[in-house]
Parts: sequence; structure tokens; C-alpha cells
Amino acid sequence: MVALFINSVVGAGIFGLPARVHELLGPYALLAYVACALLVLMVVLCFAEAGSRFEQTGGPYLYAREAFGPVVGFQVGWLVWLTRVTAFAALCNLLIDYLGHLSPALASGAGRVAVAALLTLAIAAVNLRGVRAAAIVANAFTVAKLVPLLLFVAVGLFFVEPSRYVPQHVPGPADFSAAVLLLVFAFTGFETATVPAGEVRDPRRTLPFAILASLALIVPLYVLIQVVAIGTLPGLGGSATPLADAAGRFAGSLGAGAIVLGALVSITGTLNGLVLSAPRLLYAMAEHGQLPAPLARTHARFHTPHRAIVFTAACMLALTLSGSFLGAVALSTITRLLAYAATCIAVPVLRRREGDGLAPAAFRVPAAAWVVGGALLVIGWLVLHAGQAELRNVALAMLAGALLMAVTGVLARRA
Repeated sequence: MVALFINSVVGAGIFGLPARVHELLGPYALLAYVACALLVLMVVLCFAEAGSRFEQTGGPYLYAREAFGPVVGFQVGWLVWLTRVTAFAALCNLLIDYLGHLSPALASGAGRVAVAALLTLAIAAVNLRGVRAAAIVANAFTVAKLVPLLLFVAVGLFFVEPSRYVPQHVPGPADFSAAVLLLVFAFTGFETATVPAGEVRDPRRTLPFAILASLALIVPLYVLIQVVAIGTLPGLGGSATPLADAAGRFAGSLGAGAIVLGALVSITGTLNGLVLSAPRLLYAMAEHGQLPAPLARTHARFHTPHRAIVFTAACMLALTLSGSFLGAVALSTITRLLAYAATCIAVPVLRRREGDGLAPAAFRVPAAAWVVGGALLVIGWLVLHAGQAELRNVALAMLAGALLMAVTGVLARRA
């Protein structure tokens, strides 16, 4: 379970975000990592307590449904699905940027469209054949994504220049908030590993330990990656492939090539995981009668939710081609934060219902009122400081989900 959480969080955002965060904050980016880690710790504590009450599959969708009813549960499930679709778009664009490091023709124009289309179709085809095939692909990428990052830190620390940590200016609150909002994308994803709790041995005890242990390993790794990137790459803020460019400076073309290859492997593995989990959220909501029934149908031969997979893959490809890495990161981060807020609020609600047939928590958040309140304050601050375009797009997506659920309910009642 620890490995599963690490695999869910350490995706590909860390291969691209160090440049943008440094552009906003300079060396103060290290403080942004610490601030983001504290926010994620508060949210993770809430997930640990909520998850320690259930042995069923569903993750944040299940927690919200049990705490607030089917309508709020649907919106949280819908937000989690949107998170995966927008995350796919962000990471697919980042993969294309790293391919451009090898061949510039693949990063623009017809080459970009072809790469995005072929990659999406290939991953969707693997998932259409069954969860076993998708799981084999995911397992193959789990270790491969960590090796280049660990080597980057282990070698790069010997080449850092202390003078690069001297700040040129003090950033403002707006820049700091924007940087933390971007880093949320790199620090999160752990909710994916909470979804299949029904298939985990003793999830009420295993999940809290695994989610906290994984965070204790990820935070130092991320901070050290930023330390090496700042200390070895002079033009870090303007780099589209920051880790590859930094590795190229202290390890030559061989080091840059290793990072590019590691980024491609890591991103591909994460994309596969997104296509594995996202359609099954639609499938689960369709099974509960909250989405059109065709999304709950399975393939006659492979027994996979093929219509949900095709619909999700089409949305992922469309969003990939219509946006950029950073634009999709902002949209994905906002939807994540809203879903996280629902789980945080669910903690005190579920505590009050313990005597009403709900199992007691195997893990309890210490100083829960302060943790939940602090998490909600920071989430609210970050959402309010997001771009108006992203907030509008999230609101429109939530409205579309609500209308779709309402139409589905009307059709079901008529049937």
C-alpha cells in the first residue's frame, strides 16, 4: 500500500513544475514546497480518518456519499473524474514537451496531434482489454519512475552552487499562492489509491499507515529535487524540461537522456493509471443510477466498462489538444482541492454519526478541529487566488454534471 500511494503521487508534475515555481519565487520556492506539504499533510490526515471507517470501494466519492447523501456524493465523484481527465491533459502535454527534447517536430503542429492521439488510443486499448493488462503495465512503471529521480538527487547534490540560493527579490503573496497552487498538483493523487479499498486487506488499519508513510518519503524527495534544480541550472525559470536541462549540465548528454527517458516512462505510467481509474468512477455512478445507464455496460468479451473508457479517453484527448501543461494543471488542481474540502468536512460529520450504525474510526485525527479548519482555510485561500477562467470552467463543469445527473434521474423515473 505504501508503494501504491507513492506511485499515485509521484507522477510527472515534478518533472515540469520546478521551473515554473522557481520563475514565480526564485529560491523561496523551497518554502512553497514546505507550505504545500503542510497543507497536504492536513488533508491526508482527514483522508486517513475517513478511510479508516470503511472497507468498501469508492474513496472520496464514498466518504461524501455517506456523510452528505447521494447528490453531494455525485458532485465529489464528478470532480474526482474531472481531476483525472484534466491531469491526463496536463501530463500528456508535458510528455510531448519532453519528446520535443529529442525531436522538436514532435512537440508542435501535426506531430503534437499525432503523438497525443496515438498515446491516448494505445492506453485506452490496453484498458479495454481488461484490468489485468492495465495493472501489468502500471507495475512495470512503478519502480522505473523513481530510479531517475533518485539518481538526479544523488548525483546532482555534488554539483550545486550555493550562490544560486541567494534571492534577488522577495515575492508577493499572490506569487506565493500561485506557486503553492501549482505544487498541489505534484503533491496529490493519493486519493486514487483510496478508491480500491474494498480490495485491500484490512483497509481500515492499512490505509492510514500507508498514506502517512508515503508522504514522509515523498516530501524530502521533492524538496531535494528542487534544491538540485536551483543549484545546478542557471536558467531554471525559463526551462520547459527543467530536470533534463539540469541533468545535462552536471551529467552531460547521458544524464539528460536518462532524465528524458525517466520522464517519458513516469508520465506514461501515470497516464495509464488515470485511464484505469477515471472510467470506473463513471461506471460506479452509472451503477447507482446517477449517470446514463450505457456508461455502466461492460464489454461482452473483456468485461470492462468499455463505453465509459471510450468516453473518458475522448474527453482526455480533446482537453489535451485544446490546452497546455500549466493550464490543465491549474484546472486539475482546483477540482482536486474542492474534492479534498468535501473529505475534510466529512470528518466531523462522520464522527457525529458513529453511534448511528457507522463503524468507529480505526485512526483519529489529533486536534481534528484545528486540522480540518486549517485545511479548509488554506484550500479556500488557494481557490480564491486561482484564475477566473479556471474557476469559471470548473463551475461550468460542475453545472454540466448536475444537469446530467438530473436528466438521468428523470429518464430513470419515466422508465
